[in-house]
Amino acid sequence: MSEFPKLFSPFKVGNIELKNRITMTPLFLGMAELDGSVGELILDHYREMGSSGVGMVVVENASVDISGMGTVKMIRADSDNFLPGLKTLAQTIKSGGAAAIQQINHTGRYAYHAERWGPSLIKYEYVTVREMPKEEIARTVQAYASAARRVKEAGFDGVEIHGGTGYLLVQFLSARTNRRNDEYGGSLENRMRFPLEVVEAVRKAVGDDFPVGYRFIADEWLPDGLHPEETLQYARELDKRGLAYLSVMAGNYDSFFLPEYIEDEKKEGHHVHFAAEVKRAVPKVPVITAGRIQRPEMAEEIVATGKADLIGLARVLLADPLWPKKAAGEISDPINPCQPGCAFCLKRIMKAKISYCIRWPNARREAFQARIGDKPK
Repeated sequence: MSEFPKLFSPFKVGNIELKNRITMTPLFLGMAELDGSVGELILDHYREMGSSGVGMVVVENASVDISGMGTVKMIRADSDNFLPGLKTLAQTIKSGGAAAIQQINHTGRYAYHAERWGPSLIKYEYVTVREMPKEEIARTVQAYASAARRVKEAGFDGVEIHGGTGYLLVQFLSARTNRRNDEYGGSLENRMRFPLEVVEAVRKAVGDDFPVGYRFIADEWLPDGLHPEETLQYARELDKRGLAYLSVMAGNYDSFFLPEYIEDEKKEGHHVHFAAEVKRAVPKVPVITAGRIQRPEMAEEIVATGKADLIGLARVLLADPLWPKKAAGEISDPINPCQPGCAFCLKRIMKAKISYCIRWPNARREAFQARIGDKPK
């Protein structure tokens, strides 16, 4: 009998039977090949994640269109040319005993191009965001649908639409970045239109028997950004579209480096209260929570009290891929915790470098550094 019976109880997401309540939430590490294809580096990483003991692995965002790539090191799902690699990736994860979900995304104003698409014309210090005309909106909706179809064809168990971290869908949803005066801007009903069109197109493309999850932003952590009074209304609209789950997060690239966010991010379970609000708003929809859930005791309490249905581990699982097996009592060694305030992995991504955990044991870290040609610190 597990010390954490709720955490290690089975759970159903759509038609997927999960062996426990632990999921790997997406964590971009910049390991894709320069053409966006899947190579050995990313396969080795997800092979370890698939065999870590989690019930479900959600792969980091794959681009739905080349115009929405945040970096050249992003996985691509915008062409059938990438299907062979995606198939191998899905098989690799599932061979370890976990369900495999592929997240799809368009980064909008965070794309690496000099000019980027967004809901409205906005000039920043170094880039200009172009307002998406309606024909480009329609084309992008279909790009999401086509990418989701490829994910299904590749053999994944489900697809997750990225509606978090301030990317394109959030840019339309938020009045902070959406300044349009047509049917895609203004009221919350209008600002929801494009992301809901994406959800509906994806659902149609993959069929009712293929689970579609959604990475959900509850709060942008900015005074003029999205807050629960609007996002909970959006959650209710998503509920009507029959999504398999909502994976709840908060913040975007404009708030991640604010002193108040950095301080809050050090707290264990710092996003759980947002997930609990979403769960109360849409009680029938499975909810994933994340945010530095370091201890199995906390994970058990979250599930047992109904604050969320599933526990998401991202950097925590990167720091210790054996976390689920240690929590289950299969391995007696202590958990290697993700260090609050460290952000080493995020800082490497911001410098366009392949990321890893500085807290890995020396031998593992040095071997990985040698493999990617990184100078030891």
